Amino acid sequence: MKDKKVSLLGSGLIWFGAAVSIAEILAGTLIAPLGFEKGVTAIILGHIIGCVLLFLAAFIGAKTEKSAMETVKGSFGQKGSILFSVLNITQLVGWIAVMIIAGAKAASVIFDAPFNIPGTIFWSLIIGAFILLWLLVGIKNSSTLNMVAMSALFLSTIVLSAVVFKGSAIGATGGLSFGSAVELSVAMPLSWLPLISDYVKIAKEPKKSAVLSTAVYFLTSSWMYIIGLGAALFTGQSDIAQIMLQAGLGLIGVIIIIFSTVTTTYLDAYSAGVSFTSISKKVQDKWIAIIVCVVGVFLAIVTPIEQYQNFLYLIGSVFAPMTAILITDFFILKKDYSNQMVNITNLILWAIGFIIYRMFMVMDTPVGSTLPVMIVIGILCILVNGGKIYAQKYVSKS
Repeated sequence: MKDKKVSLLGSGLIWFGAAVSIAEILAGTLIAPLGFEKGVTAIILGHIIGCVLLFLAAFIGAKTEKSAMETVKGSFGQKGSILFSVLNITQLVGWIAVMIIAGAKAASVIFDAPFNIPGTIFWSLIIGAFILLWLLVGIKNSSTLNMVAMSALFLSTIVLSAVVFKGSAIGATGGLSFGSAVELSVAMPLSWLPLISDYVKIAKEPKKSAVLSTAVYFLTSSWMYIIGLGAALFTGQSDIAQIMLQAGLGLIGVIIIIFSTVTTTYLDAYSAGVSFTSISKKVQDKWIAIIVCVVGVFLAIVTPIEQYQNFLYLIGSVFAPMTAILITDFFILKKDYSNQMVNITNLILWAIGFIIYRMFMVMDTPVGSTLPVMIVIGILCILVNGGKIYAQKYVSKS
């Protein structure tokens, strides 16, 4: 029996749900010091950079029909890719905890928890239960569930947008460079780079899914950032839950918070399971995803993990140079190292890229850190690996 595949509509719904999240709105509030026009420009530019990279990563998954971490073996070897699988699972556990605590705190602002249970604990458990439900249903069987959830989210975000943008803009305060704002906008699509192939490879039409998924994410994520920017500038509030509360969006506010947190965080848990299978296939990915979800709920309850700005930059420093090497090997050098155990050269290039990214963080470029770092690493990869390829061809001919 042929495996059930996800339709184009299903792919679009997945990435709409990924983009609609409190985290994206909160990231947009951080860009408020630029003002509305410059802020929107930084958001769009950052998302163009991030989503071009997202599409290239998705296209590799579509072309090879492999999961994200399986494609990494093409540049770093069978054992070399384990490092990135472990780092990816670690960052996904962190994301699950960040998303759950952000959602729980926002929900508890609007509705008190019953039975004298602390709000963050109660809502963390509720959100975690919904994520587990999505995981048990399975991504290939959740089209109806997603349709209902996304319809509610779509209508709710229209209402939220109307609430946010009905007033007059207030003056921007604080200091933030344009380049830093661009990097904040690149960071969110960049965080999905080690995941997107997991969903493209199970689509009925992988290449079309790569295009549609990226386009839907670009439009929706940009709009979430702009809602956050507008919330800070038009209402003077950076706490989106307070805006919902003041506007009387009690039930609608909770729907937005819970469904948006679930539909985003579910993808993190699912991909953690898929990433684990690239290390070992002895345990089914669904059960790893469930374990990761439970760990994420626990961390959300017991740790103060909601500060994620530095977390975004850490993700960028790990996965931007990795993806630069992957894209260069696949599209330019057309080289596949998956038959090797470890590609030491590419691991060294990645380490150099990690260091360069951290150095670029203290610089102020108009396009942020990600793009220049990836260009530098791409060029180094061409010079080093391309030189080796041409040298091998010359030796074989002679």
